[in-house]
Amino acid sequence: MADSSNLRILGDTSKALSRRRFIKGVIAGGAAVSSAGYFFRNSTVHGAGGAGERLITLNVNGQRRRVDVMRQETLAWTLRYKLGLTGTKLGCDRAECGACTVLLGDVPHYSCSVLTHTVRDRKVLTIEGLASDNGALHPIQQGIVDEQGFQCAFCMSGFVMAAAGFLKTNPDPTRLELAHGISGNLCRCQDYDKILTALMRGAENLRKVNHV
Repeated sequence: MADSSNLRILGDTSKALSRRRFIKGVIAGGAAVSSAGYFFRNSTVHGAGGAGERLITLNVNGQRRRVDVMRQETLAWTLRYKLGLTGTKLGCDRAECGACTVLLGDVPHYSCSVLTHTVRDRKVLTIEGLASDNGALHPIQQGIVDEQGFQCAFCMSGFVMAAAGFLKTNPDPTRLELAHGISGNLCRCQDYDKILTALMRGAENLRKVNHV
């Protein structure tokens, strides 16, 4: 009986180890495929220079900027790594989090999903272009400072740009309307109540400046 029990235990242990190896193999294989896919996307979609680039002119923050871009290069990549405008953040890189939001002709867009060469005839506004030439903060930015609306602030520039675009169409929103207007942006810290309070203060500041 003892021998039979030992054999059964050994058999069960062997099966458990086999399942564990199988699961580890699946996880490792998935990670490898995921890593390879990310590397492939970075190397082919964004581009890192070299053959296939062409020189174009962009209107960014009121200035005309000449830059070499590839046809498959995203605006977020161009802004950050070729023009040095690092206020535009790359979060999910798949048009889900909103950290890369910029204004194209006053309309918020996810710059990670916009090809750079398609915006040659449009005005691009990033977070760096909001402040006045004398260094004074934009009313929305000042509202965030007043209310200390963010924790880590990684997502902040995206929220500010989304709010700036929304407030152009609705300068006096209710809290619910503003929440809907910026709903395409995500906060990893999940401090949405403070963010909304700060952006509502920013909207109030903007109305005072514009005498609305």
